[in-house]
Amino acid sequence: MQQHTIENIMTKSVISVSPEQSIEEAAQLMHQHNIGAIPVVENNRVTGMITDRDITIRSTADGGNEKMPVSQVMTNDVVTVSPNMSVEEAAQLMSQKQIRRLPVVENDHVIGMVALGDLATEEKHDAKAEEALTDISQPSRPTH
Repeated sequence: MQQHTIENIMTKSVISVSPEQSIEEAAQLMHQHNIGAIPVVENNRVTGMITDRDITIRSTADGGNEKMPVSQVMTNDVVTVSPNMSVEEAAQLMSQKQIRRLPVVENDHVIGMVALGDLATEEKHDAKAEEALTDISQPSRPTH
């Protein structure tokens, strides 16, 4: 049986921003392309990720920060995957790290993105995606 890899399900057209671009520019790209996360790339290497949640929580909530550079609100510790990683391994990684989107990196260059929804597109991987979503949706710390 052929093992399905990330390369088979990833989105190949990747929208990215540089660390110096403004939060406003990142938000406009998210709106224009209907996406919720953008890799931050410098010298063709992923240096961070910025999500719609990062913009809301770390910027908009304080007000008047739309001109602030992406580097001020991005997530620095980015988990990436290789194109030859199995779909099952990616689902497990998403579950462990409680993340929904992963940049796909080959030779230090972003070549794609894979989202939790991509894992669910094939029926045979739907159970893995559901399991990952359940784990991701769990609070990372107790709520009061």
